[in-house]
Amino acid sequence: MTAKLTDTAIKNAKPAAKPSKLTDEKGSHLLITPAGGKLWRMRYRFEGREKLLAFGAYPNVSLKNARERRDEARKLLADGLDPGAVKKASKATKQEQPANTFEVARKSAKTSIPGR
Repeated sequence: MTAKLTDTAIKNAKPAAKPSKLTDEKGSHLLITPAGGKLWRMRYRFEGREKLLAFGAYPNVSLKNARERRDEARKLLADGLDPGAVKKASKATKQEQPANTFEVARKSAKTSIPGR
């Protein structure tokens, strides 16, 4: 079992010449880029293939929030679902909704105004 990552360790982590990782428990880690970015990642296997899931950048995504997202992804894996595919699908529906709303509003405005 690996030791849990702490917020202090994350704040004190300095970038190196090559990307480095600070591992947390249960497959998640913090990737520290040479430019100084700190990015949450989780490596997992689905249907025999290794995959990588991104949770966001620290400090926008806190340690607690990254662990919650990791746990959600692990639940999806336990249910036989690919967390990466689920994330892509939810992202696509979020992008579709505003476009659909505008289209519906445009059509209703066009039909409700006489002479158009």
